[in-house]
Amino acid sequence: MEISWRGVVARRMERQFLAAQAGSAVEAVRGMCGAHAQIQAAGEVSVALRVKEATRETVQQDPGLVKTFGPRGTVHLLPLADLPMWTGALSALPGTSTQPVPIRMSPAEVEKVVAAVGEALAHDDLTVDELTEEVVARTGDWAREPTIPAFQGAWARWRQAISVAANAGVLCYGPMRGRKTTYSNPHRLKPFQPMPAEKALIELLDRYLHAYGPSTPQYFARWLKTTPAVVKPYFADLPKGRLADQTVWYAAGDDDFAEKSIPELRLLPYFDAYGVGSYPRELLFPGKAFARATARGQAGNYPLLLIDGIVAGVWHQRKTGRALHVTVEALRPLNRRRRGLLEAEVDRLAAILGCVPSLTLGEVTVGAHA
Repeated sequence: MEISWRGVVARRMERQFLAAQAGSAVEAVRGMCGAHAQIQAAGEVSVALRVKEATRETVQQDPGLVKTFGPRGTVHLLPLADLPMWTGALSALPGTSTQPVPIRMSPAEVEKVVAAVGEALAHDDLTVDELTEEVVARTGDWAREPTIPAFQGAWARWRQAISVAANAGVLCYGPMRGRKTTYSNPHRLKPFQPMPAEKALIELLDRYLHAYGPSTPQYFARWLKTTPAVVKPYFADLPKGRLADQTVWYAAGDDDFAEKSIPELRLLPYFDAYGVGSYPRELLFPGKAFARATARGQAGNYPLLLIDGIVAGVWHQRKTGRALHVTVEALRPLNRRRRGLLEAEVDRLAAILGCVPSLTLGEVTVGAHA
């Protein structure tokens, strides 16, 4: 089956609530297959712009969402009710530690840390320093050794396993304590059991294909930060099609790629799921957009201007008091209609942030976010 790129874009925009808004933040996040929240404000904006009249505050206060480590070991907002699937799937993936061998934790040490973290957070929310003391008390002084390079020296050795603990279902982010981050145990929010690995990976692939399909084992592996060999078996019985001279797979019975109306213009914040998870990159970021809006092919490092669902520029925001100054660098001409749509997008962004908007068209001089 030949699949049209325009049909793919229309479907992804619709299913990720960039064409019609979601009824709730949980519905939006589920449709995105997780909202990247490494930059907390950007993650909350990413969700809010998909939900009618939502703001950063309403996303923050939604009890159906949990902030934890998701795909690629990065911080995500995920539906609390979906943690059985996420923990079952992510904990089944092979470890991908990037630490040098002399300081890398052994599997036995990781297991001890995960158990210690679960016990320590079973009754209290703890800051990272408090959690360090609890982990060291349960495992030994080796866990405190400062080995992980950080902005202000080095982090304790046990923190190599923090995302592993999250994937095991015993750690998530807790409420802020003043300006300090805390960690919690998600079982205190809602007890659950991780899904069996095979079942969880099959369900996660189905949801991924619903949001980002059609796709390939290579793209899915990159989205998860694993190897194609790990995920290829799960594609074996799926139907195939052709997209831009490439073989792609989609979920069984989900073969509607009809070309539909696409919102003419949208603004997406840093690391929005649509840009991070969508492939082929060269089709989503055509021509100049690939060099201007990706970091050597890595998406998410720039906020995106979409025209007809395709990247057509970058933008940047700056807050001074209650004023939100938005600069948009368009790579395609903006006629009067599109300028009006852009102004409406900036107004919506300002409403989400509780600010008064101003818009400037011109070069964005801020570099890519690391």
